[in-house]
Amino acid sequence: MPKRFFNRDLSWLAFNQRVLQEAKDPSVPLYERMKFLAIFSSNLDEFYRIRVAEWKRLNLLSIKTKKVLKENPREVLKKINQTVQKHQLEFNRIFWNEIHKELEENKIRIINEKTLTRSQKEFVRSYFFDKVFPLLKPTLIQENKEPPQLDEKSIYLAVKLCDYDKPGPKTFEYAITEIPSRKISRFLVLPEEKGIHYVLILGDVIRLCLKDVFPEYEWLEAYSIKVTRDAELVLEDEFTGSLLKKIKRGLHNRQKGTPTRLLYDSNMPEDFLRHLRKIFRIGKTDLQPGGRYHNFSELMTFPNFNRKDLYYEPIIPLNIPELDSEKSIFEAISKRDYLLHFPYHSFDYVIRLLDEAALDSNVRAIKMTLYRAASNSKVIQALLNAIESGKQVTVFMELKARFDEESNIQYARALEDAGARVLYSFPILKVHAKMILVERIEQDKLRRYSYLGTGNFNENTAKLYSDSALLTRDKYIGREVSSVFDILNDTRIKREFTHLLVAPDHMRHDLFSLIDQEIKNALKGKKAFLFLKLNSLQDRAIIEKLYEASQEGVEVKLIIRGICCLIPGVKDLSENVKVISIVDRFLEHSRVLIFGNDGNPKVFLSSADWMERNLSRRFEVGFPIYQEDLRNEMIHLMNLQWKDNSKARTINKIQNNAYRKSKAAEKRRAQMDIYQYLKDKNQA
Repeated sequence: MPKRFFNRDLSWLAFNQRVLQEAKDPSVPLYERMKFLAIFSSNLDEFYRIRVAEWKRLNLLSIKTKKVLKENPREVLKKINQTVQKHQLEFNRIFWNEIHKELEENKIRIINEKTLTRSQKEFVRSYFFDKVFPLLKPTLIQENKEPPQLDEKSIYLAVKLCDYDKPGPKTFEYAITEIPSRKISRFLVLPEEKGIHYVLILGDVIRLCLKDVFPEYEWLEAYSIKVTRDAELVLEDEFTGSLLKKIKRGLHNRQKGTPTRLLYDSNMPEDFLRHLRKIFRIGKTDLQPGGRYHNFSELMTFPNFNRKDLYYEPIIPLNIPELDSEKSIFEAISKRDYLLHFPYHSFDYVIRLLDEAALDSNVRAIKMTLYRAASNSKVIQALLNAIESGKQVTVFMELKARFDEESNIQYARALEDAGARVLYSFPILKVHAKMILVERIEQDKLRRYSYLGTGNFNENTAKLYSDSALLTRDKYIGREVSSVFDILNDTRIKREFTHLLVAPDHMRHDLFSLIDQEIKNALKGKKAFLFLKLNSLQDRAIIEKLYEASQEGVEVKLIIRGICCLIPGVKDLSENVKVISIVDRFLEHSRVLIFGNDGNPKVFLSSADWMERNLSRRFEVGFPIYQEDLRNEMIHLMNLQWKDNSKARTINKIQNNAYRKSKAAEKRRAQMDIYQYLKDKNQA
């Protein structure tokens, strides 16, 4: 019997390899390649904090309990470690053999403490005593004493010490000191010489001056280390007491999570490594060898010396002439629906919607869901302005948005203090839907203006993530969006939905029905197809339904950015399924669902990926595109992505991320083609 599913986490690692491919691609500008190395590193950190941590917890279960699991945790962890080590070797090769060389070709040189000239040493030592030394907290680590708590966001130098002047047998002592890159720049720019820019990494600044940090010792050697911890937010009981207080307590405890990885310099002597393992209680399977430097996510802040030529040429966010020509955004939306496509369109339309609602005397109420917001959020400020203008503002704030819990708590408090009605997280369930509802009185009648999107209300990520959103005054959609907010206000309320796809109660059933209709059409000899774009496809029940559709003759085309547990191209299982993945300068984040419907396609956008958590344990909303020109536009944009032969990889049975081959002579790059299409549309 053929294998039916890819392992979720090995599939995710295949996605992270696609990120690494962008760093390897010589056609990508140099600083953009460095950005992809930073993303790869950041992704991997989070993977160890979340996914590896979960497999380690599963591995601790009893043998009897583990037998009910679909996979053996020990075997999965072994495959993960093997894959990660292979990726790390490739990462180091790309950075040191390719990026480093190209930086030098551009007169940017990364040097270390051993290659400094005398004048450079003087400059570095002056900087060290002025900026670095006051921030250092060196600590001796001894077996008979409680070790210091290593912060997973930090890098440390582990130092081996010996005092040769001390009488008696020579003994070694050990210490650690944090590299304070969260307080000062990770990269020190040295004075330019003969047109060459020199950069020294902060850890090497400290290495140069180690004898000043540990003046009583003569013999010193230092190696960088980094610990990653289990980031699961453990809430002992979500059903009783204050969930807000429990989340705050859980955030505090997260800092003490069990280590899931010790990343260390592979040049570290074995006896030193054994000592660190013993002191910090690190298991042998938690070790991951690395290079001299860690935390490559900080490459995002590498000095750029104003070299704009080493980046992608900026794209100017497009405006929508029809929206701009109307004095009121509500007047524009009352005449027709609009689609916004970020980052190609300006996110300012979202702020404009909220700002106009705040000042419009006819607006009665503003309701909104928030999952992740930007720092210094313009969205939050617009809501505060609306409250000050006397509007009824209701915000559902999801406090369990991983790694955004703290900022969401702060925003919730600010809104509540200003007078907003703030609804908080539900037990077990996360609210992931992206909605705004503005209720407006027009000619003594209530009109509902809806914003429904695939991405977060975050003006910063809207410049980097590709998402789509619908602005509509459709009365049926507005009525159902209002019903969604009723449920968010009181989960005991039950509603039926004809137009929206709402998880967890309805979406799975509705998706099955839509797929079943394609199967029925195929069996009747009618044209039947599914054309889907998702971040992740993992839910086994829905994958089985896609297999069934394939076996009955339905053409299935999938664009999956990340996790894809479906195995395409397997005889008698998924022969009619083709899968591609696009990784390019913008993070593909939108979810688009197109169902053939016998020549009259149904098109939906959604906040939900097809993962078990999204369909069963999250509050998600999918929404139809009814206006014909916008429906055709979404289909056209999907076809542009399917034609990509520059950044598309084929997802196949061996997950080798082969770039997609195309018979077309012309190179097609979907993200740039989409921008050009929308630009041309404005000028038509």
